[in-house]
Parts: sequence; C-alpha cells; structure tokens
Amino acid sequence: MTSRKTLRDEGAALALAMVLTLIALIVGSSLMLLSETETYASMNYQSMTQARFAAESGVHKAINFLLNNYTEPGNVGDPINAYNMTVSPVQHNNAAVVLSARTDVPSNYPVSGTQSAFNTAAKGDLMAGGMTLHYAASAQLISMRQVYGYGTAAAQAVQTWMITGVGTTGGARPAMVEVTATFERQVMPFNMYGLFATAAQCGALSFSGGVITDSYNSSTMTMASGIPVTDPWGGNVGTNGNLTEGGGTVVNGTLSTPRGGVGNCKSGAITGLTANGNAVVTGGLVQLPQAVTFQTPSPANPAPATGNVNITSSSTCGDAGYGAGNCAGTAGNLVLDPAGSPLYAADLKLTGGAVLHLKAGTYNFNSISLQGNSQVVIDSGPVIMNITGTGQTNPVDFSGGAVSNPSFIPKNFQVVYGGTNGVKVSGGAQTALMVFAPNADVSLTGGSNVYGAVLGKTIQNNGGTDFHYDRDLPTEFSMAWNTMLSSFSWKKY
Repeated sequence: MTSRKTLRDEGAALALAMVLTLIALIVGSSLMLLSETETYASMNYQSMTQARFAAESGVHKAINFLLNNYTEPGNVGDPINAYNMTVSPVQHNNAAVVLSARTDVPSNYPVSGTQSAFNTAAKGDLMAGGMTLHYAASAQLISMRQVYGYGTAAAQAVQTWMITGVGTTGGARPAMVEVTATFERQVMPFNMYGLFATAAQCGALSFSGGVITDSYNSSTMTMASGIPVTDPWGGNVGTNGNLTEGGGTVVNGTLSTPRGGVGNCKSGAITGLTANGNAVVTGGLVQLPQAVTFQTPSPANPAPATGNVNITSSSTCGDAGYGAGNCAGTAGNLVLDPAGSPLYAADLKLTGGAVLHLKAGTYNFNSISLQGNSQVVIDSGPVIMNITGTGQTNPVDFSGGAVSNPSFIPKNFQVVYGGTNGVKVSGGAQTALMVFAPNADVSLTGGSNVYGAVLGKTIQNNGGTDFHYDRDLPTEFSMAWNTMLSSFSWKKY
C-alpha cells in the first residue's frame, strides 16, 4: 500500500519538475529572442557602417573633383559677377550655388559643363559583402572671396564648400547615412616677413656689416626729413633654412623657420640661427610647423624679345623704341606709360646718368640693369615689372644705380621674376619696392636703405643695407594656400 506521505512527495516532485521545465522554456525563449535581437543589431550596425562608408566615398569623390577637375570662377566662361558673394551661402540668380549628383538636391551652378562633370564624378556604386552600396554627393558654396596675388592684377577666387554625401544599402533591411564635411582653402598673407628665403639650407639668409631690420606702416607713416619714421620692432624675417648673421647685425623682430636650434649650421644638421659678432634677433625664433612654399610666377606671354636696348643721358623716345603713346619727356629723362596695355622691352640698360620715369601699369621686360648712376623713378603706381630673364646672368640688376619711389609705398613698384638667375637690389634714399623671386639668389647692395619686402631663394645682405619692412603689405596681398577639411559630421536615417 502506498502511503499518503509518498503520494505527497511524488506530487511535490512533479510540481517542481514542471516549474523547472517552465523556467527552462522561459530562459530558452529569452536566449533565442536575445540572440535574434543581437543578430538584427549586428545586421543593422553592419548596414549602417557600410552606408556610412559609401557616404564618405561620395564626399571624397566630390573633394577629388574640386581639387583636380574644377576651375574657380573668374574666367570668361564663368565670370565672377555671376555670383553674389555678399551672402552665405553664395547665390546665383537669387538661389544658393549648388553642384549636385543627388536626385533629391537640385543643382544651381552657372556653368552647365561644370555641373555635368560633377554629376558624373560624385556618384557611383560599391560592392561590400556581396551587397551593392550606392553613393551620391552635393556641394553647396558657402562663401567665396577674391584674393590678389603678388605681381598681378588678376584675382583668385577662394571658396568654402559644404559637401554632403549620402550612402545607401540595398537588401531586406536597407540603411541610409548622410555625411557632411566643410572643405575650404586657407588664405595666407603674402608678405608676413620683410625678408624671406625659400631655400632650406645654411645661410639662406645671410646678414653682416651692421645690418639693421625694423618696420614702418606705409598707410599711416610719419615723415621726418623726407623719409618715413621707422619703429625698432616688426622687422621680421623668415626662411625655410637658416639665418647666418654677424658683424653687429640686429634683426628688430622675429626669425621664423621650420628649423629648430641655435648654433653652427651644416648640411644634414641645419639650425635655425647662427649668430656671431654680437648679432641678435630681438624677437627670438618662431618655429614654423612646415616649410612655406610659393608658386612660381608665370612668365609674360608673349615673351619679350632679347637684345640690348640702351638708354643714356642723350636718348630720346625714338632711340628707346617707344612711340608717342607710351613715351614722353626729354632726352635722358624719359617717361614711360603703358596706357592700359603691357609695355614690352628686351634687355633694358640704363647708363650714364639716364633717368627713366615709370607710370602705373604692367611692364614685361626680358631684363633690366642700372649702370653709371642711372635711375628708375616711380611716378605713380602700382608699377608691375615682370622679368623673363632669358640668357641673362642677372636679369634684375639695380646695383649700378638707384630706384626712387618717393611715395615710400612698396606696392607701387613690384618686381616679379620666376627664374633662377641673380637679382641685385641696391639701397638708396627712396628705394621702396617689393621683390618676388622665389627661385632666385637675391643680394642687397650699396648700403643705405631698402623699404618694403623681398622674397628670394636666398637673400644676402652683407653690405650694411638697412631693411625696413612695410607692415601694411599683409593687408594688401594674400595667396590661396592649402585646402583642408575643417568640420565633419554624420547622421543615420
């Protein structure tokens, strides 16, 4: 006979087994649901990641187009006056300027060929994990302004674009991600230094003979005894290499260079500064993050002829080869005027005390030299003198005479040379100019003073020529520099 106690124990065991079975079922179901949730989450994350990579591909394609296949406005087919640059985003026909390869974003760009090329370049498909990903991008012109470079009346458009790339995936669980990036070109003042040498070598800047650098501001200058009053600071110099100075030289300003350290300089161990003979840089060293590069100026087109054109104290306009429309004055005291078009000359040589006056405009010379105390006088500005230098050892040689720019505004006389031969600039009582010769060896000679800014491959000032930097120049001239991504964000749908 089965006792009541045994029946009660068997009933309790059965109930416990049923409870445990139920718990196991609940746990199993939960694990299955968790597994399914994790699987879907993983699939969603994978799809989102793939869509984001596709969207970034659209951004990269758009940037590649803007860097390599896009021409900024400012030419005959794309005039700058077609854009309203006073608002942000920039507008054309009262609507934002947009390049688009997206079906949901309409384009609005003045040049149909540019829009068509962008539409082709900024969309496409990718394969990832057996799945087709699609990307497309649009670019909105947020801002645009013009900067004026050295030695040219032409301006360059500098732009900021907001680029939006959209990436999508196919399949049963599609995903869409939008990536936005700001793409802009930096603008750098052209004349941040009074003297700058582009060469990355010892002695790229070489000063001796008691040279002093300081500064003034041509827009607010005070005159004393007919010359500007200078300040004992701001005479900044720079180089991609080394400054070697001696003989009591005083740089009343800073030395900027990507090279660190002070001391002896040698190849393979280039220091920023080598100072001897009580020479000093009062503002100390500023270490640049990288070398500064400058674009080589384009030569005149068509190129000037070669062959000597001699101007002496008895030369007339006819002797110099100029007609009445471009030349006036008396013998040995000629006045040239481009009158709105570039004025050409071959190898212009002033000798025997000749005086040549230049009025504002562009002058395309093969070379120019001053000898026998001859002078070039800047009557009005800006005078832009483009030098080609074919067959000349020193295509710019002012060492035998003087440059007189009585305004003391350096931008009124700009000397531009893209070649590799020598440039000689002599100091004088009224020598105020800008020299842009990034590939040439430049020497300052003759003592006295030079006002303005000089840029060369190397700059030697070993004759005691004091240099006075015009602090107004960075406000007048800029250059479009490196491009960069200044912001980046993304969102999913």
